[in-house]
Amino acid sequence: MEFDYIIVGGGSAGAALASRISEDPAISVCLLEAGGRGDGILVRAPAGVVAMLPGKPKINNWAYQTVPQAGLNGRKGYQPRGKALGGSSAINAMVYIRGHRSDYDAWADAGCEGWDWDSVLPYFKRSESHWGGGNDHHGGAGPLHVSRQKAPRPISRAFIEAGAELQHPRREDFNTGENEGLGLYEVTQFHNAERNGERCSTAAAFIHPNLHRPNLKVITSAMVSRVVFDGKRAVGVMFSDGAKPFFLETKVKARREVILCGGVFNTPQIMQRSGVGRPEDIIQHGIPMVHELPGVGQNLHDHIDYVLAFKSSDTDNFGLGLRGGAALIKHITQWRRDGNSMIATCFSEAGGFLRTDPSLSRPDIQLHFLIAVVSDHGRKIVPGYGYSCHVCVLRPHSRGVVAIASANPTEDPLIDPKFLSDDRDLKTLIKGAKMTREILMAPSMRRFMKRELFGTHDGMSDQAWEKAIRARADTVYHPVGTCKMGTDEMAVVDPELRVRGLEGLRVVDASVMPTLIGGNTNAATIMIAEKAADLLRAENGQPEMAAQ
Repeated sequence: MEFDYIIVGGGSAGAALASRISEDPAISVCLLEAGGRGDGILVRAPAGVVAMLPGKPKINNWAYQTVPQAGLNGRKGYQPRGKALGGSSAINAMVYIRGHRSDYDAWADAGCEGWDWDSVLPYFKRSESHWGGGNDHHGGAGPLHVSRQKAPRPISRAFIEAGAELQHPRREDFNTGENEGLGLYEVTQFHNAERNGERCSTAAAFIHPNLHRPNLKVITSAMVSRVVFDGKRAVGVMFSDGAKPFFLETKVKARREVILCGGVFNTPQIMQRSGVGRPEDIIQHGIPMVHELPGVGQNLHDHIDYVLAFKSSDTDNFGLGLRGGAALIKHITQWRRDGNSMIATCFSEAGGFLRTDPSLSRPDIQLHFLIAVVSDHGRKIVPGYGYSCHVCVLRPHSRGVVAIASANPTEDPLIDPKFLSDDRDLKTLIKGAKMTREILMAPSMRRFMKRELFGTHDGMSDQAWEKAIRARADTVYHPVGTCKMGTDEMAVVDPELRVRGLEGLRVVDASVMPTLIGGNTNAATIMIAEKAADLLRAENGQPEMAAQ
C-alpha cells in the first residue's frame, strides 16, 4: 500500500487532520488507528464515560499507569487515554476550553512564530459549529459541534451561585481568550435535530461523515510499531492489524510524509522504537539509532489535581442505588427521544478559573464541579448520591519523562510525570484546595451537603492539606509536551511541526505543546490539527482554507 500521507493515530488531532487534508481528492491519505471505530453507544451517550474512563475493563481506553510517584507517597498515577477513532475525545468529559490568550502568546514569544492567540483563533473557529452561531469568538459552520449543556442539574447552578457569594465573578463564555470566573462549561456535543445530545468526538465530527471518500483509507485495530526510514527520510510505517503477530507486520509507504498523531505518550514511543530520540532510551532495547534528538519523551507535564467530595441527600444528580437505577431507565428513554436528560450530562457541568493570589495577572487554578462522587477516577465505587469538585494547577513547574519499556510495541510505556517534584506546584494546589472548599461550604452549597468525604474538614493546617494531597492527588487528564515545538536544543519539532533533522516526518498532537495551556487540552489539540492542515497546504502550493 502506498499513499501521499500516512497519519498514525486517529485521535483528536489525527481525525481532524485526516479529514482536512483528504478534502483535496488529488491527495491520498491513510489513517491508522490502534483502537476501534469509536461509534458505539458508550461513546455516543455522554454518560457512557462512567464505563470507559475507569479502564476496568479497557473499553476504548489505553488505561496507562505511571511509575511510582515520589510526590504522591509512592503511588502509581492513572493515565487514561482514548483508544478508538476520536481518541480521548471519545472518552473525555466533553468540556470545550481553549485556555487563556497569554498561553499562546507565550508560545510565540518563545520562538513558535505564528502560534500566538490572534494567529490561532481562526483555527479554533474553523473547526467549530457553535450552538449560538458564528461571531468574533466562535465559528458557526465547522464540523465540531460545541453546545451549551442539555440538562445541567440544579446543584451545578448552585455551585456557581456559591462562588458569587464569595465574590468570584460569573463567566458566560470561557473561550474568548479571557476566562476568569465560574460558570457552566460548553461541551463537544451535537446540537442538531438528528443527533441532539450525542457526544461529538472528532471521529463523529471529522471522520465518520467522510468514510465514503475514495482517497481516505481508514484502518482500525492497526498497531504501529515503527517508522521506516531511508537514510534520514521517513518513507513509511510498519503495523500489525491486531489479529496477527508482529513478525507478520504490514508495511505501508508514504510518498510525501508520515505524520505522527499518537498523542503525548504514544508518539514519543513510536519515535523511540524507530530509533529517534535519546540514545539511552533506545540502544538498551537493541534498537539501532537513526537520529539523536534529546527532547523526545522529555518535558512531560500535566495538570496535577485534587478532588474534594461530599455525600448528599439530593437525588437529582448521578448516584448509585435502587432509586438511581430506576431513574436511569427514565433518563435513557428521554435521551433517546429528545437528546436531553442526565444521559446527556458531561458530569463536569460547572467550574471555572480562579487566581489563588489577587496579584496574579491570570488564573492559576481550574475547578471542575461534578454531579457525582468521584473516587480514584471512578475506579472505586461510592454508593449513594453526592458531588465532587476537582481543583488543578494550571501551569505546573514539575517536568517528567516518558520512554519505552522495551522494543515490544504492545508493552505499556514508562510514564513518569514527576508530580509535585517542584514545590511551587504543591503550594498552589494547597491554596486552590482551600479556595475550592470555601465555595463548597458557601450557603448555596451547604443545603446539599450531608457529610464530607475523604478526611477533609474545618481548620486544616497547610501540613494537613499537604498530607491529603499527597495521598489522593493525580492527573486531571491533560498531559502534554513530550515532542515539544520550538527552536531550542530540546525542541523536537519546529514551528511548522516538522521533526528536526529528519525529512518527511511531522508530529501533530498535544505532545508538541511547549507548555501547558490554562485549561482542558482537547480544543487546543484540534486547533493544532487545523493549523497543521494549512501548513501542509502551503508546502503543496495550495491556498489556506477560509476561517469559518
